[in-house]
Amino acid sequence: MFDIEGLLGVREGEKPLDVLSPTCGYAGIFKKIGVIGDSLCSGEFESRDEEGKVSYNDMYEYSWPAILERITGTKYENYCRGGMTAKEYYDTWADKHGFWRWNQAYIIALGNNDTLVLHYPMGTVADVHPEAPEKNADTFFGNMGKIICKLRGIEPQCRIFLVTPQRRNCQDDVDLDAISEGLRAFPGLFPFTYVIDMAKYGPAYDEEMRRRMAIGFHPMPQGYYAYALMIGNYIDYIIREHMDDFAEIGFIGTNLHR
Repeated sequence: MFDIEGLLGVREGEKPLDVLSPTCGYAGIFKKIGVIGDSLCSGEFESRDEEGKVSYNDMYEYSWPAILERITGTKYENYCRGGMTAKEYYDTWADKHGFWRWNQAYIIALGNNDTLVLHYPMGTVADVHPEAPEKNADTFFGNMGKIICKLRGIEPQCRIFLVTPQRRNCQDDVDLDAISEGLRAFPGLFPFTYVIDMAKYGPAYDEEMRRRMAIGFHPMPQGYYAYALMIGNYIDYIIREHMDDFAEIGFIGTNLHR
């Protein structure tokens, strides 16, 4: 339950995940949000057959966007797939499936597969040219910039939330930290862009966390629910921290403004 101080803004000394409201607070002010991401966003579960062979299954109804839809009443469109990369999303996936769609806001959670699985070049923020995305390098950061520019072309006033990958307390953190550091620079490149910094404020997705909240590497249903609460409440924190930025959410997609 929020107190009056929390409803009016961020409390003194409050950090993004200090409050985990079951309603996710102001995350419910949106009508429609699109989510671009990989297996963590698609609700992937790992199953085993009689011979022990693992298969990977996108079960969207258990994904954290689906859970947030049920919690907040906001419509969440899921454009995700296990194994998704920024390069594939921009080059083929979105066009193939008609996923360049209008939304008031977008949540983008990519990077794990680009760097750790397929070893595409990460690049740097210098690869991003907001006013001329055709000049962006074919790197993770360059393709992230292309995605954001494409979304801004669909809805110039959309709000964009970039999710940093959680740390794992292993050697992968070198690349994951570099991804997070680069994403933190994007709000300085694009308007109405915010970082959901799970690397800094979220729990580490390490062996102990996976033992308690996962089936194999990917979360169990409880894990997806917990992640939904973290994402939703982080969005609430961002809104309370930047109240004026979200005052005209209801006008997005109309010709109304103040």
